[in-house]
Amino acid sequence: MFVLSELFWEASVEELARGVKQVEGAYHCLICGERFEEGEVFPIGERFFEASKATEYHVITDHESMFVYLMNMDKKYTGLSDHQKELLSYFKQGVSDKEAAKQIGGSPSTIRNHRFKFKEKEKQARVFLALMQLLKEDAGPESLVQIHRGATMVDERYAITSEEQEKVLKTYFKEDGSLNQFPSKEKRKIIVLQHLLKRFTAGQQYTEREVNEVLKKAYADFVTIRRYFIEYGFMDRNQDGSAYWVKS
Repeated sequence: MFVLSELFWEASVEELARGVKQVEGAYHCLICGERFEEGEVFPIGERFFEASKATEYHVITDHESMFVYLMNMDKKYTGLSDHQKELLSYFKQGVSDKEAAKQIGGSPSTIRNHRFKFKEKEKQARVFLALMQLLKEDAGPESLVQIHRGATMVDERYAITSEEQEKVLKTYFKEDGSLNQFPSKEKRKIIVLQHLLKRFTAGQQYTEREVNEVLKKAYADFVTIRRYFIEYGFMDRNQDGSAYWVKS
């Protein structure tokens, strides 16, 4: 079982652009986690598609486009201001610099300057990605654990190393997978919650009772854990609490 946020952040640039990642013999939508088994044929409209194409079609029909989804992500992930997002939307539509200047204000030369700056950002991003890949290859126990995509407040609590994670899990979990106790310290709490979240399938909806049944096997006070799942952005639910799902 995988956690959707991990699948998303482990995807390559090309996979993020498509919104599709192949893993465990299937293609997965990186937005909602819907799974399309490799080797199967999927009827869509009057045509039939193999898994890879069916997943791409799903991204477009169910989520509009990966471009729209990525643009709507929080600034902490995109690093883009609202003005920059507006410009990128115009560029995506193929709007000319002259027309974009009319819509946003300014001159065509200003718009061209923004295009140039975006190209420079792309170059910097490529170099940075290469550097991070090289660091990852030599990563030891001090490498940081991936932050879940729905994290509500990203701060020093999420500076968790692989070594810290392993130590906390050994301390708080018994061999049967249940908790000795629920930690009070924030960083340890996040590690435990991340681990427990792996017991839920991305893209699947659960009733409150089903969530309780899963968590009850780990800890008697399952209500507290369920509340923390929502509070820390690991899960989401509808207004009446009748459905829960892993937050993507």
